[in-house]
Amino acid sequence: MNEKRGEEAVKIEISQPESKARDQDKNPEDRPVNDKKSLEDMTKAELLTKAKELREEAEKNYDLYLRSQAEIDNMIKRNKREKEEWIKFSNETLIKEILPVVDNLEKAISHSNNENSLDALREGVELTLKGLKASLAKSGVEEVKSVGEVFDPCFHHAVSQRDDDKVEAGIILDELQKGYTLNERLIRPAMVVLSKGKSGNHRNDGNTPDKVCEK
Repeated sequence: MNEKRGEEAVKIEISQPESKARDQDKNPEDRPVNDKKSLEDMTKAELLTKAKELREEAEKNYDLYLRSQAEIDNMIKRNKREKEEWIKFSNETLIKEILPVVDNLEKAISHSNNENSLDALREGVELTLKGLKASLAKSGVEEVKSVGEVFDPCFHHAVSQRDDDKVEAGIILDELQKGYTLNERLIRPAMVVLSKGKSGNHRNDGNTPDKVCEK
């Protein structure tokens, strides 16, 4: 009995080192997470291997960073170039609409050398003006209504006033320069002359309105 127990003890002592050796031979990545060594427990060879892996990973990440940075720079340059192109040719549609107006003006000048030069010139200018207004209207340009309207500081600029017994104070009598809006936004106010109403009765001259205009 004692001999058998001794043999079993020897077998146990031999099997334990062998199992440890098998565990050490395993790939570090195949070991459970809890079996991974800390840096303090690693051998010099393991530390060198770990350092190599970290260096390769760092180089890979740095390469990805450089590629991303280059891609961002290219995107910024492309957007800048596209913006410059858009600004450069943003008026192309309007210019194409106005070119026929230039053609009509040239024709009017050439026809003014005929016998009925005055009539031909007037007709040519009227047609040209009509075509120009039509082209501007397509782009959203509209005239500001003035004569006979109540003074509106958001669309009119009063340059003078005049007594008029037949017209109520604050009504526009004359238009010295047309005003225009672009897609309902004022781009130039109309320069107008206002009525003071009856002589000596200046209740409302339209120059100090309380209205707040939208920008």
